[in-house]
Order: sequence, then structure tokens, then C-alpha cells
Amino acid sequence: MTASLGFAPTPAQRYVLRVADTCLIHAQRLLEWCGHGPVIEEDIALANMALDLLGQARALLTHVGAAEGQDEDALAFLRDEDQFLNLTLVELPLRRPGDFADTVLRNFLLSSWLHALWSRLQASTDAGLAAIAAKAVKEARYHVRHTGQWVITLGDGTTESHDRVQSAVTELWRYTGELFLQDDVERDAAAQGYGVDASTLADAWRTQVEDVLRRATLTVPPVSYMQRGGRDGRHTEHLGHMLSEMQIVARSHPGASW
Repeated sequence: MTASLGFAPTPAQRYVLRVADTCLIHAQRLLEWCGHGPVIEEDIALANMALDLLGQARALLTHVGAAEGQDEDALAFLRDEDQFLNLTLVELPLRRPGDFADTVLRNFLLSSWLHALWSRLQASTDAGLAAIAAKAVKEARYHVRHTGQWVITLGDGTTESHDRVQSAVTELWRYTGELFLQDDVERDAAAQGYGVDASTLADAWRTQVEDVLRRATLTVPPVSYMQRGGRDGRHTEHLGHMLSEMQIVARSHPGASW
């Protein structure tokens, strides 16, 4: 493997990278379903949502890299694990091979958060970021509608489908607190007007998510501790395994064009 990318992001760049990396890694997980969906329509839908997220990640990485003379490929393929700032939720592997309920629930939780975030970022003082948000919010709106309907279908379906998605809620809920953590990066982004304090998204997110879970006859588990660390570059072992696969070609053939 080649040497990693020497890159020390500013607070503003860290803010954007948190969103970009979350979209990129979530897209990678969704693409693992390509060719393995439960029905062909959903196989295509998952791939399309992954491509939407990949497009959002590319736009954000290009936006960050422009000031550093780096393109989106360098930022995606040449940063090491501890330089990624994605939410922990998106790097987790499927709990079981082919666990569609896990993917549906995770996709819904994240899509709801991204929709709330993009809606607010349309008013960013950073014109480039606002333009990205204006396009992305339309994609996120569809993602929320599609995944929310699947959560209801599974939760209010058969005993097995209900139990599977309830198990996913119970397992994944402790990772949702990281979506709304407030720190200096978030506070600076909000104060400067280019970003949004993530903690202010919590009420809208919970209202939307809990309404769908109620309609799906699902129960939010009591959680005393929320996982954190991904936004600060502290990850589970799963991200390293994913990056080794995602980055192998670019690092094995540095400077190649395709």
C-alpha cells in the first residue's frame, strides 16, 4: 500500500468531511446488496440510493479538496482509517448475512437525519455547500419515504419480519446519539453560518422516526449509553476492513487514470 494522504483539515473542512465520509461509507454498505436484494425492484432501489449518497460524497469531497489542491479520489482512497470522520452507525457490517431488516432500519435512521441536515444546510453561508444541499435534500426526501415504508411493512407484517426489524432497532439505537453530539466543530459551524449544530436536529428527527416506529408497532429500547467516536476518527475494526477493500486498487496503482 502507498503512503497515506498528508491532510490536516481545518474545523470547517472537518465539519464537511463528517457528512461526506458518512455518505461515502453508507453508500459502500448499501452497495454490498447489489445483486443480492430480496426482490429485483429493491435490489435496484438500494443501488440507486447508494449512488445518490456516492454523488453527495463526491460533491462534498470535491468541495473540501478544492482549497487543498486535492481531488475527491485522493480524499476517498488515500486517507487512513483515523482520518475518516463518518458516523459509527454506517460502518457497522450487517448483523447477519442478508439481514434486510437491519439494512432497512439503518437506512431509515440515517436518511431521516440527512434529510433534516440537508434541509437546514440549504441556508448555509457557504454557497457551494448550500447548492449541494439543495440537490441532496430532494434525494434524501425520497430515501426517507422509501425506507420508512419498508420499516412499516416489516414491523407491521409477519411475526418473523416484526421480530427481525425490532431486533435491529434494539441493536442499532445506541448508535443514534452520535448523530446529535455537540462539540467545538459543530458550534463553530453554526456560529459562522456555514453549518448546522447537529444537536438542533434531534427534535425533528425523533418526531419523524418515532412516528414511523409507532406505525410499525416497534418499540424504542431504553438506552443508558450511546456509542460515539467515529466523528473524531475513532472507529470500530469494521471500517479498516472495509477501507482495505475500497482503497486497494487506487493504492496499488498510484496516479493511474481509468
